[in-house]
Amino acid sequence: MFRSMLLAAALCVSAPALAEVQPFPTRFQSRDIAANGVTLHVRVGGKGPAVLLLHGYGESGDMWAPLAAALKENHTVIVPDLRGMGLSSHPADGFDKMTQGRDMQALLASLGIERYDVVAHDIGNMVAFALATQQPDRIGRLVLIDAPVPGVGPWDEILKTPMLWHFRFGGPDMERLVAGRERIYLDRFWNDFSAHPARFDEQSRQHYAALYARPGAMHSGFAQFAAFDQDAADNRAWLAAGNRLSMPILAMGGEKSFGSTMAVVMRAAASNVTEGVIPDSGHWIMEENPQATVTRVASFLGAGQ
Repeated sequence: MFRSMLLAAALCVSAPALAEVQPFPTRFQSRDIAANGVTLHVRVGGKGPAVLLLHGYGESGDMWAPLAAALKENHTVIVPDLRGMGLSSHPADGFDKMTQGRDMQALLASLGIERYDVVAHDIGNMVAFALATQQPDRIGRLVLIDAPVPGVGPWDEILKTPMLWHFRFGGPDMERLVAGRERIYLDRFWNDFSAHPARFDEQSRQHYAALYARPGAMHSGFAQFAAFDQDAADNRAWLAAGNRLSMPILAMGGEKSFGSTMAVVMRAAASNVTEGVIPDSGHWIMEENPQATVTRVASFLGAGQ
């Protein structure tokens, strides 16, 4: 009852979507919540044990609508936009993942959530990993999907992959190059990292391109990548101290993207890792094969009930 009262006090009527992407279920509510010095746009709905869904670059929390719909009957689903992305605020700094992990701590505390699961994709993986190192005893289950974690496992080899040129792309000149051309820049990711580019539909592309064209959004996006060196140093220091994650972890990659490498990464930092591969999909698992993704994640989370 107390948790329900806190959630009700923290939430208000949903904000309108920017375009015709799949909406969250009607009973989900959205508002902006102050957390760790930033304002986070968050959607909350459902009932039961809490699960935090973290998006990555090129998208926002909107990507999780199909999964939220599937989880809402048995989970309280919390879906923020990370700082600098979507409808959250765009601060000048703070894009190292330890700081973003503290964003999530403050958000969950404001909602009265003490124990929770986490599902993450892309840069969301990096924030989820940081959060897991900060609050390992509060996370029941962790799902990381199709992106490396700085400083963990084969990170140095992954950095050499030509497809990941954007990890080192940024700065004022690059911001000027993409200003007004955000859709052109983002199409490269949606196309090149897809097994089936057409499945990342035109409405979704328009929606996310408009979000990334907001003032400060591309600067914030580049800053996410610029922080990787600090993220790697933070994670290596944590591992060097003899730490490992012990909660059950599902490490999944798209069949045509990271595949089983996701599990290789996580076994370097965790002791209870289950490997998963989303068939017939590249990086954009929620667009390319949402049914398989939802089924696999829901099954894994349900196993902990």
